[in-house]
Amino acid sequence: MHIHFSKSAFDRLSPYLVDGKNQLKLLHDTEGCGCVVSGVPALQLITEPTVDDKLSQGDPLPFYYEPRHEIYYEPQMRVDYDAARDSFSLRSDSQIYTTNLRFLTKGSAA
Repeated sequence: MHIHFSKSAFDRLSPYLVDGKNQLKLLHDTEGCGCVVSGVPALQLITEPTVDDKLSQGDPLPFYYEPRHEIYYEPQMRVDYDAARDSFSLRSDSQIYTTNLRFLTKGSAA
């Protein structure tokens, strides 16, 4: 899995990552969904990966994800940030996953 982070997304995320205490994770959030198939993507700040997390070299930011959720996403995706809406989006060449990608900072060192 590879994610290209646009310049605007990088600029918005990098202050949270600059000190090295936090890392980025693409989370397949299923809380309150009732089924893993109904999960929604989110960006999450983590202080350390779990044993289930795999590191991927994104462009320009590395990120973690859980390989068991990889089936729900395409191999190449893009994250962008719209400052006017204060909102991230997750897209690929063939679909828009969400134009309101949540950014979760709870549990981070932010």
